[in-house]
Amino acid sequence: MGGLGAIGVPGLIIILVIVLIVFGPKKLPEIGGAVGKTFAEFKKSTKGLMDDDEEPAKKIEKKSDAS
Repeated sequence: MGGLGAIGVPGLIIILVIVLIVFGPKKLPEIGGAVGKTFAEFKKSTKGLMDDDEEPAKKIEKKSDAS
């Protein structure tokens, strides 16, 4: 139950070969672009959530400093 870290380099190579066989070489750039956009959107969303969590903490700190 090691999670994703337990896949390793040989496992990633096998996965890439299977993807290449299933989708073919012409579709790989399109798939890669879609995956990249998905990760970028996910990163942007998580950053927004983290920023939202930090704002209330800053307001609390300002209130305690003013007291």
